[in-house]
Amino acid sequence: MNKKRFFSSAEWEILQYVATHHPVTARAVADHFGATHDWARTTVLTLIERLRTKGYLTRDESAPVYLYSPSAAKGDAMQGLVRDFVETALGGSVSPFFAYLGKEARLTAEERQALKQILRDIEAQEGSGDA
Repeated sequence: MNKKRFFSSAEWEILQYVATHHPVTARAVADHFGATHDWARTTVLTLIERLRTKGYLTRDESAPVYLYSPSAAKGDAMQGLVRDFVETALGGSVSPFFAYLGKEARLTAEERQALKQILRDIEAQEGSGDA
């Protein structure tokens, strides 16, 4: 079973910050969130360590200070996060997610086209698997 688990909005914000600013020191992350969210340094350090333990961040220990980076490219990380969310929060079913998209999400024309292309790709894969 995958060791990663769904995580809090605070962890999500930290992951996004590190993904945008990597490699980055824990001090820089703590300074940013202290200034923008008034979070205590120890809180930020705990969240960074949680993300590292879950496998979302890596720590380079070769420099005089630890440098943190996402463990995967941003696109790959996002895909992994969605997979973990579907497995953990939705019990593996994408139906609630599609229901949300159909009823509540405000999708742009580009996003609707991207979804249509994804469905066409899935149908093509399934069709080629039957041959």
